[in-house]
Amino acid sequence: MPEAASAAATRATIGDSEFDRDTAVTRRAPGVYDIDLSAGWTIINAVNGGYLLAVLGRALGDALPHPDPFTISAHYLTASRPGPAVVRTEAVRTGRTLSTGQASLFQYDDEGNEVERIRVLASYGDLDTLPDDVRTSANPPAIPPMDQCFGTQDGPAPVEGSSAIADRLMLKLDPATLGWALGQPSGRGEMRAWFGLADGRDADPLSMLLAVDALPPTAFELGLKGWVPTVELTAHVRCRPAPGPLRVSIATRNLAGGFLEEDAEVWDSADRLVAQSRQLARVRLG
Repeated sequence: MPEAASAAATRATIGDSEFDRDTAVTRRAPGVYDIDLSAGWTIINAVNGGYLLAVLGRALGDALPHPDPFTISAHYLTASRPGPAVVRTEAVRTGRTLSTGQASLFQYDDEGNEVERIRVLASYGDLDTLPDDVRTSANPPAIPPMDQCFGTQDGPAPVEGSSAIADRLMLKLDPATLGWALGQPSGRGEMRAWFGLADGRDADPLSMLLAVDALPPTAFELGLKGWVPTVELTAHVRCRPAPGPLRVSIATRNLAGGFLEEDAEVWDSADRLVAQSRQLARVRLG
């Protein structure tokens, strides 16, 4: 079998991939779900915020009568750790075209106390029922072809265990946003990349919740280093993405008082704007 055909035959599919297994929740009781947060989606010891958003998004998709997240807003209260967690959901309102619900993820701390890690409020609908009219002034990001972009395998070997999530992603970064990796940050606060899952699974609404928070922080291109924890993140899913890699662009316009915003756009292979987000994140200055 030719190599390309063999690779295609082993591609993971939606519903049968590492991402699906690691975001799967088990219903314990109506509205209550158990999950074991995977260490595979961590940066240092913290679980990635986009992965957490997808976990809660999956629980709400089961709890609500509509299947797809249209908008989901998350407040990150404390850092989540790999290991057991429980998600509690509540339907706030159920309508004909939209349902709104809230969910919280809890873990136990070292003293055995239950701690709320993240709380979300979301509205769900059915993306397949939306009209196909588009009136937009938005344009896809100008990212070089994938073979002219760079991934983690093109740089120095990372410290073992420092970024497990990188092994689960297909990220190819635009060289114009890689000055930070060479010790020459541009100061523009931009990050652009081709995005996919490493096992070849195509994107869907849940994996786009991961995509909006999967690139290196724009703070790196502002000349800052270290962890940039998310305080709040709101994502909008606009339509179901076409098969193929996504293009993600993120920009920061204002860093003040130790906080910055990141505005993200996600474009699919059909040149459609399929998801957007804004987050507020804390940075360490000095």
